[in-house]
Amino acid sequence: MIIPVRCFSCGKVVGEYYEEFAKRVSKGENAEEILNSLGIDRYCCRRMLLSHVDLMDDIIKYSK
Repeated sequence: MIIPVRCFSCGKVVGEYYEEFAKRVSKGENAEEILNSLGIDRYCCRRMLLSHVDLMDDIIKYSK
């Protein structure tokens, strides 16, 4: 739902990169190139951004 602040495996901070990553992916850029330019080279950290599904807008509808 909300991107984790740190990688579950290594503990590197990855939450600060999510907005930039999501914005550039929505523009049609290649995800591999985006992660390389952001300096995220560990596969565990890449997984945190690539596999994240933002469900917050869907869940907000059901509050109350």
